[in-house]
Amino acid sequence: MTQADGTTDRTVGFVGLGAMGRAMAGRLLGAGYGVRVWNRSPESVATLVAQGAEAAPDPAGAFACEVVFSMLADDRAVELLLDPALLRGARPGLVHVNMATVSVELAKRAAAVHADHGVGYVAAPVLGRPPVAEAGQLTVLAAGAAKTLDRVEPLLSVLGRRVWRLGAEPHLANAHKLAANYLIACAIGAMAEAAALVDAVGGEPADLIGVITDSILPGPVHTGYGTMIADRRYEPAGFRAALGLKDVNLALTAGAEVNVPLPLGGVLRDALLDALAHGDGDRDWAVLAEVARRHAGLA
Repeated sequence: MTQADGTTDRTVGFVGLGAMGRAMAGRLLGAGYGVRVWNRSPESVATLVAQGAEAAPDPAGAFACEVVFSMLADDRAVELLLDPALLRGARPGLVHVNMATVSVELAKRAAAVHADHGVGYVAAPVLGRPPVAEAGQLTVLAAGAAKTLDRVEPLLSVLGRRVWRLGAEPHLANAHKLAANYLIACAIGAMAEAAALVDAVGGEPADLIGVITDSILPGPVHTGYGTMIADRRYEPAGFRAALGLKDVNLALTAGAEVNVPLPLGGVLRDALLDALAHGDGDRDWAVLAEVARRHAGLA
């Protein structure tokens, strides 16, 4: 990132310091970038400042950099960054990289609002949990104008093992992320039901998970979530059931907008609602296994 006088400014902004945001900001610090951070709660800011980051007094402070990342929880949180006053006051030439999992509708609106104020915009949601983010091994799903992506891809490469460029329209990255999370939810739901079946007939769910991950369904989703299901261990939560419900609902809405039925999504939505009704919203969404057990009369 070169300034008008020829010097290089390696300071980026970062808004949103949950578990994922902290890990990503830490990666950028480790790669030698200055990072100006803002978060609604000060504790996470203090953690990053102790690692060498600079605290921004408000989101505008982060938007005074050439590139600002945001990693927020949902559409409502991202709405705060669509404030015309914030975008009007942004540094000229700013690129905002929104890494949140948001609705397709909000993604389209965010791109339009940024364009109206002359601010570059890239959607770059990721696949991976906080430990994966800490290791810089995320899968980054990026979409935006080619020249804008060219500017931020070196930064994204610090955060992930691979950056997938998915088109010029930012909402395409969010659609891919919703589809990917939908597939993960389907896999968890299927394993939960299969484990309940084996348990009900006197078998060991751990044996089932061992068999399938060693043969027909290897990989991090079935191995990671399968182990949690077999052990009935849902804490600490890598991805909370409440957020899983949000993403399934977003996938259902995206499908309805383009007349794509997602019938499994309705089943998953109801199962996740069951989990929340039983007080499990803050547990990992592998807690769908407990829903399946209740339905089978095992709990």
